[in-house]
Amino acid sequence: MPELPEVETVRRGLAPVMEGSRIVTATLNRPDLRWALPENMAARLSGAQVLALRRRSKYILADLSTGETLIIHLGMSGRMLISGQMPGQFHHDHPAPAKHDHVILDMDNGTRVTFNDARRFGAMDLAPTATAESHWLLRDIGPEPLGNTFNETMLGARLKDRKTPIKTALLDQRIVAGLGNIYVCEVLHRARISPHRLAGQITAPEVGALVGLIRQVLTEAIEAGGSSLRDYRQTDGELGYFQHTFRAYDREDQPCLTPGCTGTVQRTQQSGRSSFWCATCQA
Repeated sequence: MPELPEVETVRRGLAPVMEGSRIVTATLNRPDLRWALPENMAARLSGAQVLALRRRSKYILADLSTGETLIIHLGMSGRMLISGQMPGQFHHDHPAPAKHDHVILDMDNGTRVTFNDARRFGAMDLAPTATAESHWLLRDIGPEPLGNTFNETMLGARLKDRKTPIKTALLDQRIVAGLGNIYVCEVLHRARISPHRLAGQITAPEVGALVGLIRQVLTEAIEAGGSSLRDYRQTDGELGYFQHTFRAYDREDQPCLTPGCTGTVQRTQQSGRSSFWCATCQA
């Protein structure tokens, strides 16, 4: 599933062609994705100007001139692809409709934004912009890890006395927004913290290190366009590149890349997810 860096990369790709532009026509090729699409969604989107394109955790939020916000979740395999007149590029014809093109937005600048989702685990909804943050998909999400409210004091308070593994705690969207399996594995490896350590046992210096490393790993991943393992693509169809710099994730039985460590990356199961870590340097 796309995590924060992938969703932020998609948002940045969409912004130049969507922000300030009007949706001339919205076409829905099916009535549902993971859940039923909003009532009269095509009519509510058609004619609306996109005032701003934001991200909250793993969701893209398009604030519209109609006073509503389009909430988009990519799910497991969702892609937002742009065709037509790309900023700074030559015009390209729109491709023929593909089997899993479920929602199509034709913009007044000649571009087309297509939501393609083979597995249909993605989702879209419309909510009043004024209360969008209290939508049931968003209301319980924790602070943004790249925002000002995410700091050592906040994270320490949320981890204190928790008897769940630190890996599980960092995946909890109520504690911190947008982190998924890939980036938690990478952060814990850099921090030299075992994914099996209890969250409540993480020391104050370790919490401080985690805050900095979470920001560092996410920033590096965004700059690389995210990680492409299976379905994820950027808005121009290109792959992300951060997977080429993984130090832990998906490196089972390979040498640990921590300087001076002679261990090997291993894979264990935690709460149904694979944890990649080095038992030699992650205590």
